[in-house]
Amino acid sequence: MERSDGECASSSENPRPWQSYHTVYTNAKAGMDGVDKEKVQKVVYEMSKGSKYFENEERKEAFIRQKIEHMRARCAKLTSLVISHYQKVADKRILELEATRDLSRSWLHVDMDAFYAAVETLSNPSLKGKPMAVGTMSMICTANYEARRFGVRAAMPGFIARKLCPELIFVPTNFTKYTYYSDLTRKVFCKYDPNFMAASLDEAYLDITEVCRERGISGIEIAEELRTSVYEEAGLTCSAGVAPNRLLAKVCSDINKPNGQFVLPNDRMAVMTFISSLPIRKIGGIGKVTEHILRDVFGINTCEEMLQKGSLLCAVFSHSTADFFLSVGLGLGSTNTPQARFRKSISSERTFSVTEDKALLYRKLAEIAEMLSADMQKEGLRGRTLTLKLKTASFEVRTRAVTLQKYISSSEDILKHASVLLKAELPVSLRLIGLRVTQFNEDKVRAPSDPTQKTLTNFMTSGHASKKIVGDQNSLGSDINDDCLIDDKETSVSLDVSETNNYEFGDPVCDNSLPDLNDENCSFSNKISEVEKIHENEVSPLLEGNSLVLRQEEGSCCDGVEEVDKDTTPDNKVGTSSNQKDQFIWLDDYKCSLCGTEMPPSFIEERQEHSDFHLAERLQKEESGSDLRILTHMERCVRTQRDHSASHRKRKKQKLFEKEGTHIPIDMFFAKRNRNF
Repeated sequence: MERSDGECASSSENPRPWQSYHTVYTNAKAGMDGVDKEKVQKVVYEMSKGSKYFENEERKEAFIRQKIEHMRARCAKLTSLVISHYQKVADKRILELEATRDLSRSWLHVDMDAFYAAVETLSNPSLKGKPMAVGTMSMICTANYEARRFGVRAAMPGFIARKLCPELIFVPTNFTKYTYYSDLTRKVFCKYDPNFMAASLDEAYLDITEVCRERGISGIEIAEELRTSVYEEAGLTCSAGVAPNRLLAKVCSDINKPNGQFVLPNDRMAVMTFISSLPIRKIGGIGKVTEHILRDVFGINTCEEMLQKGSLLCAVFSHSTADFFLSVGLGLGSTNTPQARFRKSISSERTFSVTEDKALLYRKLAEIAEMLSADMQKEGLRGRTLTLKLKTASFEVRTRAVTLQKYISSSEDILKHASVLLKAELPVSLRLIGLRVTQFNEDKVRAPSDPTQKTLTNFMTSGHASKKIVGDQNSLGSDINDDCLIDDKETSVSLDVSETNNYEFGDPVCDNSLPDLNDENCSFSNKISEVEKIHENEVSPLLEGNSLVLRQEEGSCCDGVEEVDKDTTPDNKVGTSSNQKDQFIWLDDYKCSLCGTEMPPSFIEERQEHSDFHLAERLQKEESGSDLRILTHMERCVRTQRDHSASHRKRKKQKLFEKEGTHIPIDMFFAKRNRNF
């Protein structure tokens, strides 16, 4: 939901409150150009008002407003000298990015027209010409172009769609059928690019450079030929876009939908002219929230304006995020074919009407486990980490994970462990259940072994045990990123016996300024005491800027730890109170110093859980043994203090052993013991 500047008044003060109520449902899609937008806004507002969804949208909006105000305050503090400096930085970076422009390749993005709806119409010709949507009264997967004229679109609840279009026909989903027709279209794609990139069941990227060169024809002809072949093979229409890179090709494919195409010449002037007036929302990776921030904070509405405001973007955002924005302003995108990446996870989830019926929830879980198992066995995958995703009636997203001792793929094994995770959450009212499996058995086969890595036995018997093997590791808080954007996409992280409240933020443009929360960090553990111990001993340093400082400016490091122990809460859950813990990892009482995520102070529970996640992640790394132990500044200081206090006694004992001739190095001890055996 978005609100324009100054429109923060309540509904009672605003006679037309729906005008400031913008959700994903009111964003225009292909075929919705002539829709009465105000009518759609009013219907969505009236039917959402007072619901859990509405409350969730209000809370997200409050977060966005605080984010915008915070960024405005940062911009206001920038002096002319600082802006001048960052203008030079932006100009230099623009020249560097321009030097990477590649106009030698041609990319084609093909997008099927209302794919699910088109397949259903092909199966049932009586639906042709009638407003129809694939989905249920709870949620719509897609709508045909007849229904879009009424404002009906994907991701819209069916009951709102029915209000907009009383004659709307609902057809249940059939993914077996959609997969079949998707395979038919992909056979056609392979003829033009055997290494095409499938973005989903209904869209793909093709590098047509070679086929154009070999056949001596243009991208226009290839696009026309491909669309004709798809229709002949599958009986479905598609739209295509041809451009020098993938980013622009995707934009082009949406211009003449449905059943059309648009070709952007491989010419810099043509690209810059095309991108100059292009709305930023048309770019993949810029969602509703990012658009809102760029518009309300920087006054950026078109891609060309990103170059004009480059100094502010470089001053406020991280290097990677600023580079993305500047690249968009230049019309740059990926032109190389990405290397094949091994699959890291496989998942399945379903949305349904809100229910707290235990029997029904377990039946849904069994169905999802069956689907997930079928997908895994189809690809020959077996995994160790199982993650359960739940979305409650209030749109709160929780994830729970368990890491098993053996690899699983059968529906029985998946259901057995998923049921344990679900049982721990009951009673609860849910609207979505999902399952994800990670840590596949193929990961170990694919990962090259390190020839220098020794087993513990070899280490002890090879005479290297006394050598120093632990280098100076970076502390957990040493890499503090700049602000990153948020979007309307849903993200979640798995915690150890903790809830995750996600409000569907997170933006692809700032993925590289967030920590790598991969699925291997998801585990289920009841070792609360170990988490407490780490929390007490490792989170006590205050984080200021990019450096760690001790909690007490005076006194020893050990005193700092003792101070933390004194503040132990009665229930012994953490080493400090939640208010104290917040200030340990929230810079300016707003931004996480470990990963850069921003959360207002009013989000007390979310901030607590975010902190707990970093602790759980750290514990997981220590338990896995895959990485060397990372020592914080406090740990090193405490160990130094401890070693210093006992150094005199150790030196005396060592001298005594040397005099008596009884001192044996630890590696020699194990080597000698091994020979005796």
